[in-house]
Amino acid sequence: MTEAVERIEITGRVQGVAYRKWAQDAARSLGLRGFVRNRSDGSVEAVMAGPQAGIDAFAEACREGP
Repeated sequence: MTEAVERIEITGRVQGVAYRKWAQDAARSLGLRGFVRNRSDGSVEAVMAGPQAGIDAFAEACREGP
């Protein structure tokens, strides 16, 4: 199975609403590895590795949010 790596930047209202924790849990539930962090500019950055289908599902979930 081929693995993919993708960086996703999420903007909007994402700090102070537990978005980072939600994104970490969402990524784990999809079997992805990587990290999610708050950035000083107010965005959240996620770098994920795993099956492309999981990364696609994660990116779609991030559009919806918690």
